[in-house]
Amino acid sequence: MAFLIRTIAVAKSGREIVRDRRVEKDELIIGRDPASDIHLPDLTVELQHLKLTDAGKGMVAARALGELPFNLDGTSVTEARIDPDAGAEIAVGPALLAVSRDADGSVQIIIKPAPKDKSAGEPEAGFLMASAMPSKRAMAWTFFGLIFVLLLSVPVITHQFREKVENDPENLETGSVLFDASWSTGDLSMAHHDLEDNCEACHQTAFVSVQDETCITCHEELDDHAKMDRQLTGMAPFSTGDQIQWDIGQALGKEGPLGCVSCHTEHEGPVKLEASTEKFCADCHNDMDARLTDVAFSNAGDFGEKHPQFRPKFYTAHFDKKAKRVSLDDKPVEKSGLVFPHDIHVSETGGAAKMALSLSQYGAPLECSDCHEEDKNAPGGFKPVVMEDSCEACHSLVSGTAGGAFTKLRHGDVTDLMEDLAKVNLASRRTVVTGRGRPGQYASSGRYYANFGRPMTAYIAINRALQKGGTCGDCHLRTTTDGRLDLIPVNIPDKYIHGGFFPHEAHGDDVAECKDCHATETSGEATDLLIPDLESCRDCHLGETAVKTEEIVPSGCAMCHGYHTPAMPWKPADHPDLPGNGGNDNVAAILSSLRR
Repeated sequence: MAFLIRTIAVAKSGREIVRDRRVEKDELIIGRDPASDIHLPDLTVELQHLKLTDAGKGMVAARALGELPFNLDGTSVTEARIDPDAGAEIAVGPALLAVSRDADGSVQIIIKPAPKDKSAGEPEAGFLMASAMPSKRAMAWTFFGLIFVLLLSVPVITHQFREKVENDPENLETGSVLFDASWSTGDLSMAHHDLEDNCEACHQTAFVSVQDETCITCHEELDDHAKMDRQLTGMAPFSTGDQIQWDIGQALGKEGPLGCVSCHTEHEGPVKLEASTEKFCADCHNDMDARLTDVAFSNAGDFGEKHPQFRPKFYTAHFDKKAKRVSLDDKPVEKSGLVFPHDIHVSETGGAAKMALSLSQYGAPLECSDCHEEDKNAPGGFKPVVMEDSCEACHSLVSGTAGGAFTKLRHGDVTDLMEDLAKVNLASRRTVVTGRGRPGQYASSGRYYANFGRPMTAYIAINRALQKGGTCGDCHLRTTTDGRLDLIPVNIPDKYIHGGFFPHEAHGDDVAECKDCHATETSGEATDLLIPDLESCRDCHLGETAVKTEEIVPSGCAMCHGYHTPAMPWKPADHPDLPGNGGNDNVAAILSSLRR
């Protein structure tokens, strides 16, 4: 039996699109199964809904294959005989199948969309989840109400009536504002991660940006880079657009351009605080002298191209009470009060090296680290050199023996030294010839008795310690105080470079040796200031935009300089008064106070 299947579809423009295909079979399967002869992809159609077969004598038999009936000429049936010559219409789901006889005698089936019965509603509605759910509008209003109550009203109300939580990072408490996490724009940084459940620890006033006063309650050890008024004057001017944005921000409660949150943004995820870029510093320091005409430092914009010469801090004159900062361009001379030739001590072939080789505590020529130990608590600084630990192995202060043990002169105070020398002068000494005494008035009971024992060189050096050529003069500069022999005080700073960080560990054995930067091998005077200059550092370090190679290290300002650093020389003596939270005369604060 032959079937001519004609499918009629309607385009959006209303034009009909007709497609024909001929099927030479004795039966046709109509259903939702893609393998069906007539495929009707609709939920109201069963996988195999209807079968059409040859019933003989030109008739066609129609029978439902599942539980759902089909509609024949307006009547719902499960089985029927159709005469193609008379014609019939079968409705299955959304399709209308018109059965008729074609001119060549084959059975013709025309498939077209069935007209919708508005009174019957959507036929597929019973097969959709929406039929068991509230309407979209109802659900939208329901969820809006939940969001409004849970994520807006509850946090705001509990914030207004909350019990104040002390901002104490050492003993963190859970915040009392409910559902406030729904307002978070992201995770806190690693440093503030412990405050995830205590939003009000920072956000003290509703709808007002975090204030500086709140930050300082925890970070009270931090100081400003410079005094606030100086920073405002020294800042580069804003563009018109930036100025308008800052005016609007401040009107809504945001601190000014020097506020904490202008640089420290939170809710960016669990990350570490990134170092400031070179531009952050150069915006002000590149031409600061144009705005701050009384500054004592030069402009700086790029370490490789625009950076002032180093100004170490040391004592430029004997008996100075305070160290001074002097540019290395001025070829400064250090007045430490010592006589100390570095070249003799670091030489690998001289007498000092030979002596060090003979001593078990060294066993090798002296190195810088034998005397200088970096202070871990003061980056870039060194612990004071202690004579007894670093010098006495070679420069002995032994003055004699007592009770089978050595006695030695006390070091560090001239008064103590004089007392020890007095004891040495009164000590008995061995006579030249055993059993022979001094005669007459020079005997031990005589008026002019003196110890004429063996004049050993070591004893003379001790006895005349403060005199020219004496023991003390090996290392110290001699002077007189009120007619009494004395020594010039030793003035050696623990740290020479201030206003910046210099980690010696990062420049250790794998990178450089001390003498690569400090000219110890050619320094024969204690007045030599062995601080490397700017050009020495530029052998390796150039600006942030420099191309990194095996020898060149791109170096931004933050590599050596910090912003809030208590040890900086420009640390202000006082911090400006900051407004209390909620007391600002900005729009947000006023509205917040009215709500309360």
